[in-house]
Amino acid sequence: MPTESNKRTGTAAAIELLRENSLATLAQRELERQIVSGEIAVGAKLNEVDIAQSLGVSRGPVREAFRALDQAGLVRVEKNRGVFVRQVSLDEANQIYEVRAALEGLIGKLAARRIDAEEIEQLRAVVKKMGAHDKSRKPEAYFALNVEFHDILARAARNAALLTHYRRVVNELDLYRRETISRSTENIPISTREHEAIVTAVSRRDEKLAERLLTEHVLQSRERLHGALAKPPARSGRGD
Repeated sequence: MPTESNKRTGTAAAIELLRENSLATLAQRELERQIVSGEIAVGAKLNEVDIAQSLGVSRGPVREAFRALDQAGLVRVEKNRGVFVRQVSLDEANQIYEVRAALEGLIGKLAARRIDAEEIEQLRAVVKKMGAHDKSRKPEAYFALNVEFHDILARAARNAALLTHYRRVVNELDLYRRETISRSTENIPISTREHEAIVTAVSRRDEKLAERLLTEHVLQSRERLHGALAKPPARSGRGD
């Protein structure tokens, strides 16, 4: 039988393991936020020691966070060189957009079937805020609203596996989109109208229409964004 001392040792080890895992999760979430928001630039090298100090944790949780971010497609680990924020090429972005279009179509279909009244009102509130940016065309604010809109829909689909895959794809695309989105602010009113049509279809429980509109929305967004690549970057700030 284990002695009282062994029990205490085992309990302490379990608590320390839980603490390390919790810190790793917190480090992962904070680094993911900084990467997706653009606070950490695409292509930047991540220094384990500096990040550990800035987050107030040991290097262990940071290493675990790096592994999780690598699996999530946000960083790449290069042997003998370090960890870098992933750079998504045009060809990679095209492929990811195709995957997202398929996922969004399924989200639209399932959301139209399963969404509740409160979530529909949340979508309408987001679209109303989007409309307020049609004239001001502040890309950063619009980008945040766009993320919120699609995440509400993804959650309304009531499919955890779908939500996980969707969020990974979105994070990967954001690495690409943030490099070009500020060049296409004239498309904000077009995007807003598309979101309005999506809400109408979902609120009417029209599964086929919601599926089609979301699929088309993603593919059209890809074409608009690619068109923006030929334009010079905006001088002030990043955006959507």
